[in-house]
Formats: sequence, structure tokens, C-alpha cells
Amino acid sequence: MDYIRTDANGQLVFEQSTEFLHIPCCLYGFHNTETIVGKAASGRTVYCFQGKLDLPESERRCKCGKRMHINSHPDITLRHLCFGGDLSCLRFPHVQLRCSGCGAVKEQFISFQTPGHMITDALYQYTRDLLALQTYTNKQVAEITGLGKNVIKEIDKKRLQEKYTIDGKKLIKPERKAKYLGIDEFKLHDGHRYATHIIDMKSGHILWIAKGKTKQVVYDFIDHVGMEWMEGVEAVACDMNSDFQEVFEDSCEWIQLVFDYFHIVKNFNDKVVSEIRKDEQRRLFEDGNIDAARALKKTRYILTSNRSTLRKKDEEAAERKILHKGSDLFKTEDVVRKGGHEARYDELFLENKLLFTVDLIKEKLADAYRMTDEAQMADRIIDIMDICEATGNTHLLWFRNLLDKHFEGIIAHATYRISAGKIEGINQKIKTLKRHGYDYPDDEYFFLKLFDMSRQGYVRNIPSHRFSD
Repeated sequence: MDYIRTDANGQLVFEQSTEFLHIPCCLYGFHNTETIVGKAASGRTVYCFQGKLDLPESERRCKCGKRMHINSHPDITLRHLCFGGDLSCLRFPHVQLRCSGCGAVKEQFISFQTPGHMITDALYQYTRDLLALQTYTNKQVAEITGLGKNVIKEIDKKRLQEKYTIDGKKLIKPERKAKYLGIDEFKLHDGHRYATHIIDMKSGHILWIAKGKTKQVVYDFIDHVGMEWMEGVEAVACDMNSDFQEVFEDSCEWIQLVFDYFHIVKNFNDKVVSEIRKDEQRRLFEDGNIDAARALKKTRYILTSNRSTLRKKDEEAAERKILHKGSDLFKTEDVVRKGGHEARYDELFLENKLLFTVDLIKEKLADAYRMTDEAQMADRIIDIMDICEATGNTHLLWFRNLLDKHFEGIIAHATYRISAGKIEGINQKIKTLKRHGYDYPDDEYFFLKLFDMSRQGYVRNIPSHRFSD
């Protein structure tokens, strides 16, 4: 970070002076008499505008009616706007006044200083504007402005509180009603600590965030927006979290829960395909078919992929698509897409009847989620359930029960056609934001950043910060 170098007495260290550079007369009551140039600890040039501040006669009048006298006038230094890559500051005597009658003491008012910070209002506003762009990380804004990272965080948190809260104590209720909602949990910190966010599926705006992934999160959201607001909601896209489902069914029975293709397939791949592959590998080892067992190693990606995805990769391999360009300078070679994915896919399923059944179910699931009629989609889901039951396999029977328990929410996709795509997209942005902020130990600040992140492209209405005496 850029800190202005000081001597043993705490005074700025400057190397030269200049008489031709003066600050524009935009700071009320400040008169620039001399400008000197120094260096910050980072090596950046610092322009120090020295001068004096007017002391109006009205400010010298005490509340008791008597005229106050100057008690002391030590110098004060305020950070000011940058000039390109150079820093600047203001230095002037700051008068302390004392009343000879009642003994009251007060400091001279500085109209262009930001309360709580040793910076000018112009630098404060410039920093807010940079943070509102959402283009730079806090660290980058600190490097641009020369301010410390804690100051940047304080400025940004206040900006976010003004925009999304009422006096920093309560979130502002959403102005527009949402027709479709999405709800999902995400990892907040290590140690199995999670948080839940609820979004407007049309705009992608986060409407609510809270720690945990329990029923209380949804109850608190409903209390926040009110039942009148909830009456406009028709459907909610979510995963198979039974707690969320129970709250919506209990409090808002008219809302239809929709379980999208992504979560169904994810459960199928993680709990069925992967487990069947492991079982088959163990069976082949026990039967002494070592070569076949080894052939199942490292095949999870192929088994959980769609045929269309593998076919596309084979086409890219035929065109010798370069995944990573090599370098003569660093003696690295081009990494070219390898082929044979679809052939390997067919080989695996032909060798194993159970895996062939798994492939059939994947195709039928994709076909079911293309339906726009609930009756047709229901027929296809029932067909999948019958296939699972006929196999007698433990993992496929588990999947059959999963479909049965969430049957109504699954076939509702044919009517509402909403998915968790936006939710998963926000989850990826959350991970990126956490990396940039080194996990954000301040949860309130992190949640406010997420609100802001979900509204990229919004029209900012940054209030002007003018202070008067």
C-alpha cells in the first residue's frame, strides 16, 4: 500500500518544491499558497498542497454568545485526489477554539473533509465511484487511490449499506414482485458452514441471503417480503432439499416447486453412475478379470457425459483443436484434443449390461425434460422408474424413490420451464468473489457484496456527500 513517508516527528518528507503547480479552487475556504513534491513509501510521487483555511467570524462565536479565541493551530494533512499515477494531499493549520466564558472547546470545521476519515470528500467520492464500477477488486482500488485496504473496505461497506439497507440494520424490501424464484445453498466457510440465497429468476438479482440452509431461512425471507408480495410468486426452482420444500408447501401452498434437469442429473451421476462403476470394478477384480476392472478406471467423465458432448470432442480432435498453445521460449508443446471418446463410451456400455441400462436412463431423462406437456413428461418419468425397479439394483432403486418423492415438482418443469442455471451461475461468481477477497471474514460485508454483484449493470445513484456548517 502507498503510505506517505514521514520523519521521526511524523512530518511529511519532501525532496523538492515547486511554485507553478497549484490546486484548483474547488475546496471551500482553502487557499493554496505553496506546493511541494515528495515520495511515498511505494516510490509514487506525492504533491502536497500547503495553504490555509478560512475561519469565518460566525464560527468563532460560542453557543453562550461570547467570542472564542484560538487555542492552538497544529497542521493537519488530508489525502486528496490522484493526478494520474501520482498522489496528492492537503496540509494546512487546523485551528482549535476555546471560549473564555464557558470554557467550551471545538475544532475548526472543514467542509471538504469526509467524516471519520483523513481524506477529502472528492477522494471519498472518487473511491466510491471506482468501487461501484465492480471492475476492480478492493486491493486494486487501494493501489489506485493510495488508501489502505481497511479504509477501502469501510468506504465500500457504507456505500452498500446505503444502497441495500435501512440505516444498516434491515434489508430494503424488493421493489418489484417476482414471478419465479430460485433458492440454493453455497459454501460460506470451511467446516461445513453454509449460507442460502434466494434470487429473482428473471433478473438474477439476489433478494435474500442468510447463514445456514434450514427452514428458518425461508421463513425469514417470507417475513421480510410479506405474504402480499409472495402472492405474486408462481414457482420456485430448487434442489431436492426437503426443508425448503416443506416451508413453501406449508406457508405458500399455491407455489409450485420445480426440480430442474441439472439437479436430477447431478444426483443420478453422483449417486448412481459413479457407485455402479465402483461396484462393477470391485466385482471384476473379485472374478479375476483384472484387465476389465482396470479398464473401468478413470472412466467417470465418459460415463457421466452425454453422447452429444463426446461426439463434439471427437470432432474437435479430428480438426486437431489446440487446447493449450505451446511455447518455443519455455520448451512446451501444443496440447491437442484427443479423440476416441464416443468409441470408448460405446465399448464400456456394450461390455456391461447394467451400464447400458444407465445410458438408456440418461437418454430418457434428457427426452423427458424436453417435453412441454406435463402428461407426456409424466409418462416418460414413470417409464424411467419402471426400468430402475426392474433392474433390482440398489442404486437404481434409490433413484427410482427419488423420482417418486419429487414426482410433482419434476413434471412441473414441462409447464414452467425454469432451471437453476442462473443460480449456479451466481454460485460460480460467489466462488470468484471469495477468491478475490481472501474468503471475506466479515460476513455482512460479503453478503452485501453479493447483492451488488448480482446487479451488475444497474443504474447507480450515488448520493453526493456535501457537508456544511
